[in-house]
Amino acid sequence: MIMSAAALGIGGTAAAAGAATASPASPAAARPAGSLTWGPCPTDVTGGAYLRDAECAQLQVPLDHARPNGRKISIAVSRVKATDTANYQGVLLANPGGPGGAGLYLAGGMAAWLPPEVAAKYDIIGFDPRGVESSKPALSCVPDYSDPVRPDYVPADAEQERAWLARSKKYAEACGEKYGWMLPHMRTTDSARDIDAIRRALGVEKISYYGFSYGTYLGATYATLFPRNVKRMVWDGNVDVRNVWYESQLKQNEAFERNMKLWWAWTAKYDSLYHLGATAEEVEATYYRIRAEAKKSPIGGKVGPSELDDIVLSAGYNTVYYTYFAEALSAWAVNKDAGPLLDWVSEGGGDNGFAVYNAVQAVDAPWPPKWKTWHNDAVRQYRKGIRFNSWSNTWFNAPIHFWPAESGRAFKVGDKSAKVPPFLLVQSTLDAATPYPGGEQMRKLFPTARLIAEEGGKTHSNTLNGNACLDDRVAAYLNAGTLPARKPGRGADVTCQADPRLNDPNPYQLKAATAAKGKDVLIGRP
Repeated sequence: MIMSAAALGIGGTAAAAGAATASPASPAAARPAGSLTWGPCPTDVTGGAYLRDAECAQLQVPLDHARPNGRKISIAVSRVKATDTANYQGVLLANPGGPGGAGLYLAGGMAAWLPPEVAAKYDIIGFDPRGVESSKPALSCVPDYSDPVRPDYVPADAEQERAWLARSKKYAEACGEKYGWMLPHMRTTDSARDIDAIRRALGVEKISYYGFSYGTYLGATYATLFPRNVKRMVWDGNVDVRNVWYESQLKQNEAFERNMKLWWAWTAKYDSLYHLGATAEEVEATYYRIRAEAKKSPIGGKVGPSELDDIVLSAGYNTVYYTYFAEALSAWAVNKDAGPLLDWVSEGGGDNGFAVYNAVQAVDAPWPPKWKTWHNDAVRQYRKGIRFNSWSNTWFNAPIHFWPAESGRAFKVGDKSAKVPPFLLVQSTLDAATPYPGGEQMRKLFPTARLIAEEGGKTHSNTLNGNACLDDRVAAYLNAGTLPARKPGRGADVTCQADPRLNDPNPYQLKAATAAKGKDVLIGRP
């Protein structure tokens, strides 16, 4: 799964190379926004606080771009306008990943995360991709599908596996009953064409683009389809397009097992604080003991083994969650205080993100037609010691096995003719959701790309998250088109070391900061 329960992260030695492309006309000179009618933004949406200074609109696009005069759907779009009009750099559109991630809030989010002098030069555009949250329709198949308490992800026998299969099939059938007319048109290529419709509606010839996680695959698809419509791009946490999508789940399982062990090792370093074990092995054993007990008697009545896995999975995505989940597990293990874990339980939030995730991945590329393949791979990985995510990821994707829309071949991304202007890739070497080889593969497919590797970085899509070596280079590029030189060969063009303050947070220092400020202190981008 690329979607996460976690929220949607100039030092160095490489010489800057690559000049800025010519700036577009000022906002006042741009053509009218076409069918976009701007007004107030909703606040009761993902990241709604970031939309306070934004304006929003709905853009009608074809359900099927091959039939432009056919049935229409609507894409929710947001904008924070440039204030430095003298140095205007055009439109910067962003996507948070998923697939299924709501991105309307990113107009304000990117404006807040980028250096003010850089953000001021762009009209920053957020949007909810087709089917997502404020776009219309917003897919929702079984709204309470993920509410607690769900069956254990790890089936103890064939009967429990059949129960999960029946549950997954029922979900897929519900999606087909409600949205059978839309499901064949949920490919990433459809969303890429929606982006170009946004570009046209904004009245600009070129856009810049910032994609996180799955947003890198969406960006790669857009750049392949519309290379001449691109000005600048940043792709952070790159999907390995060789593994779209089934194989990517297996690779993720391996990477998350590694990252959870890294978190258990970190927790053991602070055993005097958490009392969960003095070694990584002891902490891991404590976790699985708590998990087994939660299967017999859910913690606080709502945290069974599957809920527990989902909660702490975020520690594998983002080190900002290390202290929160260690504290929550400790509160239960030491004092039988369920409150901190219950604070992380997702309930009553609907299933929009889950529905879109399945809808996109189901039709983007073929999946194994026989359930036996899925079963055998899950069993094989689990027996190899890849315990944490092998079965949970299987069930997260299992509705796809029954999906009522045909998959096509995976879209072949790439730019052999080098039509795309030079742009920036960023990849953390210990990213679990999008493992590091994806960055090198994207660099190979796009010969104008430059790759920055964050050595030792454990947080997924970690730009704009406090590592100055990464963030300063991103800012320099978006500000003036400055890029590192592309080196011969396959590896990274620049290496940044992970910031130890962010990568291995010190809970004692965080507690001191919390006490001083009188509130929780989050290190890095929330």
